[in-house]
Amino acid sequence: MINMFDRMKLLLNEEQLSQLSKTNILIVGIGGVGGAAFEALVRLGIQNITLIDHDTFDLTNLNRQILSNLNNIGHSKVLEAKIRGESINSSISIKTYQIFLNESNIGQIDISQYDYIIDCCDTITTKLLLIQQALKNNIKIISSMGTGNRLDPTKLTITNIWQTNNDPIAKIIRKKLKENNIKTKIPVLFSKEIPIKTHNRTPGSISLVPNVAGFYLAHYILNDILNKK
Repeated sequence: MINMFDRMKLLLNEEQLSQLSKTNILIVGIGGVGGAAFEALVRLGIQNITLIDHDTFDLTNLNRQILSNLNNIGHSKVLEAKIRGESINSSISIKTYQIFLNESNIGQIDISQYDYIIDCCDTITTKLLLIQQALKNNIKIISSMGTGNRLDPTKLTITNIWQTNNDPIAKIIRKKLKENNIKTKIPVLFSKEIPIKTHNRTPGSISLVPNVAGFYLAHYILNDILNKK
């Protein structure tokens, strides 16, 4: 019988495929980067994914967010992601929280159940909160830095937070970690490209950079799972 993972079976063995299916992942932020990471993970056979995002789709998302389309403008991002994920793999388990994650509500989430946290949110305080929770619960985390105001996806790379440059978000994160005496080498995805100055508080964005960033994050998870064995 034909299976959606038949082509993957040419590259991965049964144990590796099983490990992928058992992995439990939390994604915070289902926009350009998080949506692409989610899409890739679903198609990799990850069976357990939790999504957190308080936002809804709007027209400006259409140029770059893989989960957006003209029919779901105004709809919840996490609920639309759940529909899309289940339309790709009917056996997947997707939990959703349409909340703005912060200290007041993070207690709603059992962080300890996850194997990985993928941080794709835009808020510094939430990013720091997720890093702290990951360290507290001994959970692997990778955090996306800024992808706005950039045009070149080939400048994206994964390193640790202390090796970043040309990224205003990473600079603030480094400062806050130092203030909290956190010296751990947190894995992050960032761009070496110097951001374009637009003189607008809203960052500009095209389809290429955030989506490639999301696939890089999914690759990081895949590579880590495979290297465990």
